[in-house]
Amino acid sequence: MEFSFYLIQLLNGIQYGFLLFLVASGLTLVFGIMDVINLAHGSFYMIGAYLTFWLTGIFGSLFLGVVFAVPLAVALGFVVEKLAIAYLYKKGHLHQVLLTYALILIFDEAQRFLWGNDSHGIDIPAVLSGSIPLTDVQVYPVYRLFVSFVCIVIGLGMFYVIQKTKLGMTIRAGASNREMTQALGINIEWLFTIVFSLGVGLAAFAGMIAAPIDSLYPGMGDNILIISLVVVVIGGIGSIKGAFVGAMIIGISSIFGKTLFPDMASIVVYAMMAAILIWKPQGLFKSA
Repeated sequence: MEFSFYLIQLLNGIQYGFLLFLVASGLTLVFGIMDVINLAHGSFYMIGAYLTFWLTGIFGSLFLGVVFAVPLAVALGFVVEKLAIAYLYKKGHLHQVLLTYALILIFDEAQRFLWGNDSHGIDIPAVLSGSIPLTDVQVYPVYRLFVSFVCIVIGLGMFYVIQKTKLGMTIRAGASNREMTQALGINIEWLFTIVFSLGVGLAAFAGMIAAPIDSLYPGMGDNILIISLVVVVIGGIGSIKGAFVGAMIIGISSIFGKTLFPDMASIVVYAMMAAILIWKPQGLFKSA
């Protein structure tokens, strides 16, 4: 196989890793700070994709669809946290698993009621529909490069907020010692609401920008949830840096696994997770 073939797979793996990072970063913060196992996190990825499909149909523009879908997704996260997740903070993990699994069922049925059981697709905007030539016969889609660029910008913004702002300092303090943070006068309830809503927004946004690449179908959030949990476990619960590194490892290994070993693609991903956890049982990095 030519070098360009491996370059294309590497670029695809990096782009997939960036999407996983957006989903997993919200999941790891919710788990690391709020100590909530949110099995419904993948459903927000699905909701983001379907909101974009709906709004793009209304406005005739993917960009406008995303612009209006993002605040709707964050608002949904706010409502879900206040009406459901807030009751889980003093409950055990079993209650969390049961309630968030119930949310998966609710969101799946809502999706079927609103958009049906058919698969859907979103057209790539004309301005991003071109390709960059790699060789005389192989090209790479501009939209995939655009997705990677957007994820890089959001990732850098997230690192800045976590490391350089007062909100980020509060989030890191909450991840390190929730009780002490509350004792210092921080409104931990509102901190949890902000973290959960932003986590929902990140997962939904990942679904929005991935929608033109992958088809939309019922239950599409289930697979992304499983892979994101793998990323969180590898990177270390509560660590944004770990979520990024874990997402890159899983993204690249998943794409190369599907390409080179199609019958063993899933085994490649979970073997990678097992190898890393044998080396570092607590994950690659400590919490944010």
